[in-house]
Amino acid sequence: MPPFSAEPEDITACRTLLCAGSRSFFAAAKLLPARVRDPATALYAFCRVADDAIDLGDDPKTALAGLEARLDAVYAGKPSDDPVDRAFAAVVAAHGIPRALPAALIEGLGWDAAGRRYDTFEALLDYAARVAGTVGVMMALIMGVRDAGGLARAADLGVAMQLTNIARDVGEDARAGRLFLPADWFAEAGLDTGAFLADPVFSEALAGIIEKLLDEANTLYARARGGIAVLPRDCRVGIAAARRIYAAIGHRLAAAGYDAVTMRARVTGKRKLLLAARAAVDAVAPGRPGVGPALPANLFLVNAAASETTVEPGAVVKLLLMFERLERSQREAAARLPA
Repeated sequence: MPPFSAEPEDITACRTLLCAGSRSFFAAAKLLPARVRDPATALYAFCRVADDAIDLGDDPKTALAGLEARLDAVYAGKPSDDPVDRAFAAVVAAHGIPRALPAALIEGLGWDAAGRRYDTFEALLDYAARVAGTVGVMMALIMGVRDAGGLARAADLGVAMQLTNIARDVGEDARAGRLFLPADWFAEAGLDTGAFLADPVFSEALAGIIEKLLDEANTLYARARGGIAVLPRDCRVGIAAARRIYAAIGHRLAAAGYDAVTMRARVTGKRKLLLAARAAVDAVAPGRPGVGPALPANLFLVNAAASETTVEPGAVVKLLLMFERLERSQREAAARLPA
């Protein structure tokens, strides 16, 4: 694969785009090596542009079609004349990102555009795999991770972060007419989804649902820790920090009694610094690599990335020449044998 070759001004444009609302990303990205930080910035900028096209556009269906066309252009090696698209095309070329991954991300954003609700936690995981598990796997590929176990842990981390986001934004989403929490959890808690959306009010029953969601996220954060050991050493602190910072959002919510309706949990800059210091310990002693299977919802992402092998044309030529020489030497040896 060719080296990452995005133009510096395109990376600057991506960084500027992310400055407004990606504080947790920037806090962790500062701890990543430059060889990973720049392509990661391009990746997150493309994800932000895709998300904004759906959320902020007047016609989500048209926006979705536009995103698919832009993705086609990226994979044809002819990105649109936009710094984000050009930088993302450089990421795709340099790190062998299978098209299935950003395509799944766009599919998940399409579910957002359609206002899809989730009856079960398993259905919610299918959504989280698309909008966040994809990003975890793409980040792993940028760092050079190609084995299925490492990719599964990266997907775990992406999904855990998405579940944390959903828990944190329950009130904000409800006031916008959106609900991601599983409908069957509402029914078990004696709550009506329609009534909650009509009047988002915090209650002990809702707190129980949010606590349950964060428990699931914490399980995945614990699984994701096993993936740190398979990362290159210079990437471990940044990813460990991202894991700790996002998990801390859930801890902040728990400290507030799981009230995600009247408040929005945040992690202060001082707290992020402390968590980054603890992440350094995680990087030095990451524990044993995680070898558990991928979540069923994430399996198609892991399979797509693990099975994607990019062989340089020069390597193919060398291999053919090697077989040709071997065959020739065998023929010559056979000719020297006595009749």
